[in-house]
Amino acid sequence: MTLCAASITVELREVFLRDKPEGMLQLSAKGTVPVLAFDEMVLEQSLDIMYWALGQSDPKGWLREDLTEPTQALIDKNDGYFKTHLDQYKYWDRYPAESQQHYREQGEEFLALLEANLQLHRYLLADEPTLADIAIFPFIRQFAFVDKDWFDGSQYHRLRQWLQYFLESPLFMQSMVKQRPWRAGDQPKYFPADPQA
Repeated sequence: MTLCAASITVELREVFLRDKPEGMLQLSAKGTVPVLAFDEMVLEQSLDIMYWALGQSDPKGWLREDLTEPTQALIDKNDGYFKTHLDQYKYWDRYPAESQQHYREQGEEFLALLEANLQLHRYLLADEPTLADIAIFPFIRQFAFVDKDWFDGSQYHRLRQWLQYFLESPLFMQSMVKQRPWRAGDQPKYFPADPQA
């Protein structure tokens, strides 16, 4: 979504993690996605890619200098505490120490924080979307879709509206176009748009 918003075109190589291309592993030994390679630079974390892209172009004003600290604090909570409980809730059969409901309740502490923020602003930290919204949205989407009926009936009314806004956004739709996995020798595919087209 950030690459689209920044109008940065990259060559896209979709991969299945169960069949990782050797070229990807040569760029990034960690073997996870995303990986962005540009000249001598290799970025291996989504947030690093987002910061890099917005450093090139930020037409929507997602990088708010006045919100640098709260943005980082909220993203840190998401990437640490919440992500741990999201994984336990989503893959609860791998974590038999507690019930799925227990893991959901642990994750709800973060949902409650976001709900409270959304009572103060239209988005997580302001009345316009910021980097915090874009960085956190995919994780809330995952959490919501573990048990969509539960989420749709939950008390997180503003968070549900916030999630729906991003799910229906043209930026998300453009970003979620399915691609077939890349193979060595394939013609380059560009994202978000083919500059040859």
